[in-house]
Amino acid sequence: MKYFLYARKSTEDEERQVMSIEAQLAELQEYAKRENILITETFIESKSAKKPGREVFNKMMAKVSLSKEPIGLLAWHPDRLARNSIDGGQIIYSIDISKIVSLRFPTFWFEPTPQGLFMLQVAFGQSKYYSDNLSENVKRGIRQKLRRGEWLTKAPFGYVNNPKTRTIEPHPTLSKILVKAFEAYATGKYTLEGLGKFLAEYGIESKNRMPLSKANIKRILTNQAYFGLIAHKGEYFEGKFQPILNRATFEAVQEVLKRKAKPRKTKQGHNFPFTGFMTCGQCNSPITAQWAKGKSGGIYRYYRCTKKRGVCSQKYIQEKHLANQIKARLQSVALPDTQTDWMLKKVDEWEKDQTHKSQLSVQNIKFQITETQEKLDKLVSAYIDGDIPKENYLSKKEELLKTKVSLAEKKDNGRTTKNPLEPLRSWILDTKKASSLAFSDNYPEMKRIIQKIGTNPKLSDRSFSFSFIPPSDFLASRLAGRAPIIPFAPLARPDSGLSDSECSRLSGRGESNPSCMTPSHAYYHYTTARPRRRKLKFSKIPVEMPPAFQPPQPCVIPIYYSPKVTDCQSRRGHISELGKHRPRYF
Repeated sequence: MKYFLYARKSTEDEERQVMSIEAQLAELQEYAKRENILITETFIESKSAKKPGREVFNKMMAKVSLSKEPIGLLAWHPDRLARNSIDGGQIIYSIDISKIVSLRFPTFWFEPTPQGLFMLQVAFGQSKYYSDNLSENVKRGIRQKLRRGEWLTKAPFGYVNNPKTRTIEPHPTLSKILVKAFEAYATGKYTLEGLGKFLAEYGIESKNRMPLSKANIKRILTNQAYFGLIAHKGEYFEGKFQPILNRATFEAVQEVLKRKAKPRKTKQGHNFPFTGFMTCGQCNSPITAQWAKGKSGGIYRYYRCTKKRGVCSQKYIQEKHLANQIKARLQSVALPDTQTDWMLKKVDEWEKDQTHKSQLSVQNIKFQITETQEKLDKLVSAYIDGDIPKENYLSKKEELLKTKVSLAEKKDNGRTTKNPLEPLRSWILDTKKASSLAFSDNYPEMKRIIQKIGTNPKLSDRSFSFSFIPPSDFLASRLAGRAPIIPFAPLARPDSGLSDSECSRLSGRGESNPSCMTPSHAYYHYTTARPRRRKLKFSKIPVEMPPAFQPPQPCVIPIYYSPKVTDCQSRRGHISELGKHRPRYF
């Protein structure tokens, strides 16, 4: 039988673990001679086996898979072959398909039997555990050294390692030269190349007897270890070793480096805030902008059609005139601060109620999950005791498990559901922002608001126009005194032309509340249809109006009604959290 000899050391450094490979080869060759093992090929590798991807190992396994004859492997120990689950599994699978029929180790017993495969898996598992545990121990030791303020690696230039104290100390000569170099560069009279020559005069040179390069000089000047800090993985820790410099000198050097740095020149772009969202009203081409010089010598920004889709007769418009038109358009959806503050206050109140209801719902679901789990435990105990037959046990267990999974999904959905009031709050804030932008020159913010509450912006005949999207179009219609465009027929019209007594007769019931006897309080009540058909009911419900917002005519305001009546059992229904149910107008 042919055998492949595999020897490996963990480090790629040729100067470290030199004797490891030689010792393995000597021991394995002696073992092969003693056991009459024929070695046909030797594979030697210097790489850690903690992660897959070893070139020599993969080459050996490829030859094993391509060989028409069974192959045996000879190694010092299973941990030389693999310290990760992928390589170990590859070897075990090759044994299962009889590509590898023998594994020989001087210090480990193996036979291609179920017991032998089990012991091999245990050996590979122990090897992986050793690597993982060693890594964690090293990381723990590094963290502890950082807590104690000890230097982790080889001392930087200007320091020396002290093996007794396990920390670093300033070099008696180099540290003083380093201080002079920092002080000289802080004066601003030296360049990086000049400082390299300055250090060369004191005998500090490269291996080639040349002045230090600019990169090495900059690395020295920016090393924060010189005033007592330890850098580890992008984080700094306080060191307990003696600093060479004071912080003032170090910061002075950093200022000089910053001042002498030469950043790359970037192309300066033009500031045209209203480009990229308008189109021409005549040819539907994009609108662009350009600088133009006026008769008096001033430079102005103008917007015009790009004419990319053919001939266009549209003229230029100056930016300030375009901005004035945008401000006037934003004024059509601007509300006073008193009204927006009142609306935000109401949203906060609704949000608190929504949060409280969500918390109660989640707590109720948790209680139901606990109750279902207790039923499952009791069911299992009853089945173990023999109180119920297996068929009843399986059907009831399946039912309880489905209930538990359904409750868990409801709990997760309740936690991840977005706040339904957030779109309303965002719209109110946008309306408030539009009010302030009408008296501002923040052009980029104007563009952002138009893109958020408007659509189809056009520029035609030096006139800017766009359409508002709901609900801003509703607000613009109300502020302009026009009847809003409602996408569906309202259940109660804002102005029916009927008196209060006639409204009461039509609704089928009287109204004893004297505060509801004005036309502005003529609202309707709507109840969503249940499985059995119900008639639509109308009634007048007083609603608190915001300050300074008492319209002279009936006001149509969108509101959301819940189809359920919960705590307050009222035939008029209750206003629920905005956003969960479809809107109605009153």
